[in-house]
Amino acid sequence: MTQTRPRLRLGIIADPQYADLEPDLTMDRHFCRSRDKLHQAVEHFNGQPLDAVVVLGDLIDRGWENFAAALDILGTLHAPRILLPGNHDFLVEPDRLTQVHKLLSMPSPYHELVFDGLRLLVTDGTEISLFSTAPEDPRRQEAEMRLQALKASGAQNAYEWNAGISAAQAAWITERLSAAESAGEQVILLGHYPIYPSSDHMLWGAEELATSVVSSSSAIAYLCGHHHAGGHAERDGVHFVNFCGMVDTEHDNAFAVLTLFEDRIEIAGHGREPDRWLDLSPQKQRTAGFPDNSLTDA
Repeated sequence: MTQTRPRLRLGIIADPQYADLEPDLTMDRHFCRSRDKLHQAVEHFNGQPLDAVVVLGDLIDRGWENFAAALDILGTLHAPRILLPGNHDFLVEPDRLTQVHKLLSMPSPYHELVFDGLRLLVTDGTEISLFSTAPEDPRRQEAEMRLQALKASGAQNAYEWNAGISAAQAAWITERLSAAESAGEQVILLGHYPIYPSSDHMLWGAEELATSVVSSSSAIAYLCGHHHAGGHAERDGVHFVNFCGMVDTEHDNAFAVLTLFEDRIEIAGHGREPDRWLDLSPQKQRTAGFPDNSLTDA
């Protein structure tokens, strides 16, 4: 029997990359147009009964001064905001790098948000990178070594605009998935970088993280941006949804409303983002009572 009562409703935006810049016609990215597209998305979201609106990274293309306009628009949302950084959000002055997470109102670079019976794990795929830290930071040095090793092995994602997570964050994700299993709760993970299937845009170390995610009986979905073409894949009962980049094309928007039911995930796409109906396997369905949809930081 098809369930009709929603458990969770999220507005989803990926890669607005707003900036007061001329468009990059080669890549068909129209940075200024993202301002109007954000307004359109917010207007639609404010007409919906949403639990939160998620921006999956790359709110700006570059330049600290461009955050203000984008955040002002998001400030008119009726629903709570969940923002996480992408690689472009760190294309700012070096002395601003440590301020990005705070500007995005993140309690910490990676953290957990808890509903009754559902957890959202906000991951930080920019943690080990060549762009998010100062040259003297040990994480920058680790990123240089990891990228060098990826290039040496011929990895398809061996690019400086990709990044990875630390061993500490990987352990935290595994621990939170385990805690959710023990509590009989489902988990949706949020990240900027794709981790499955393989591509030139995926997170460094994506294979290990994807294996950890699909090994958990609690995980039902991983949502991301970064690869602007978007896409969907399913592995071992977990849905990996890559949302389309808002910045692409001059006039076509891209955003979505995701609704979680007991037996499925429905995605109502707008513009370039397609509609999706994603069935949850029986072992991924939750049989306990419905949550009260109160969102709290864990």
